[in-house]
Amino acid sequence: MKKIIFYSYSKCSTCRKAANWLDKKNVEYQLIDIVKEPPLFEYLNLALDQYCADKKKVFNTRGKAFKSINPDINSLLREEIIQLFLSDGKLIKRPFLVYEEIKVILGFNEIEYAKQFM
Repeated sequence: MKKIIFYSYSKCSTCRKAANWLDKKNVEYQLIDIVKEPPLFEYLNLALDQYCADKKKVFNTRGKAFKSINPDINSLLREEIIQLFLSDGKLIKRPFLVYEEIKVILGFNEIEYAKQFM
């Protein structure tokens, strides 16, 4: 069985859609509340590696937490970004799915999920 860690926020409709999709396809995953327990350092690092061309994609830019601090993402060092994420899980794009501990999928895109899990 493939290992999937699914960081989610219960009030996030996109997270609920993604979880429903995974459930309907009988994909097993470990559900973690991203607010109570932000992704591990190595998973955040993996996401920043994958999205290094546009670090902004790792942020939940439409959320209140992001808008309240409005960081200049391009001026932040990787360590500073990770510290921000660890201090407030609401800053992270969600759902935040870790696949086999080698790939991060941000947000929910049915086509991308189907490619990975079907």
